[in-house]
Amino acid sequence: MQLPAATVYKAWTTEFDRWFAAPGSVLMTGRVDTPFFFETEFSLSPDQPLQRHPHYGRFLALVPDRRIQLTWLTGAIGTKGAETVVTVELIAAGTGTLVKLTHAGFPDQGSMEGHRQAWPMVLEQLERRYMA
Repeated sequence: MQLPAATVYKAWTTEFDRWFAAPGSVLMTGRVDTPFFFETEFSLSPDQPLQRHPHYGRFLALVPDRRIQLTWLTGAIGTKGAETVVTVELIAAGTGTLVKLTHAGFPDQGSMEGHRQAWPMVLEQLERRYMA
């Protein structure tokens, strides 16, 4: 990413509402052992209205500007109610940051594949929103 690690870290710990969550839906303090909640807003197809999709979790480990680890729990079109673990490693790369994201603990192959396809778009959205 063309963003400094401190910006990416803040985006993941206290600013989900700036780049990912539906406006007004975030409950998050960004501290270890604290829960979070937010909703995303999207349509499953172009002819359907926007729907809100809840996300729950808690922060497991935080190393400022270097590492974020959290649980991630969504509904039927996400983790199917399974509590998964997301680890985001931030590595300084010149004026930007190399972001390594791993996500584990899916209930089935379909859920894993859906997230594999979605995460690159989600990370592109993070960068685009902060670069604007």
